[in-house]
Amino acid sequence: MPEEKKQIERRSKTRFPIHRDLRYKLLRDDVILESGIGETIDMASGGVAFQIDRPLVVGAIVELSISWPALLDDSCAMRLIVFGRIVRVGGNRSACRVDKYEFRTQARVLQPILAVRNDSMLQRFAGSVRKENMKAAG
Repeated sequence: MPEEKKQIERRSKTRFPIHRDLRYKLLRDDVILESGIGETIDMASGGVAFQIDRPLVVGAIVELSISWPALLDDSCAMRLIVFGRIVRVGGNRSACRVDKYEFRTQARVLQPILAVRNDSMLQRFAGSVRKENMKAAG
């Protein structure tokens, strides 16, 4: 009888299978290249796996805006905003590490995705990543 191969789990954080709607923005050279919608696959404090309609590029800076299942004060919808880098891609599935996150209240009616525009929070995050990389290299 063949010996079963056991998959070794290398992640230090437990992943939770949670499927939530998300919106993403992809940044390169301080310009938001694209934005769109998708769904989370699983989440942990260190990363988020998600699926969108196209493959992304490893190393890209991304912002995810994820619908949160709990309400603030039992009445106000929340969103989890995650800033990070894409660390793994497999087809239309991607995973990003969580470098920074915050919760925000959500408008009662979700606004449509507009044409790609500049976004100062995402750009500030990207600037801090560049500064850290320059310090590490220098």
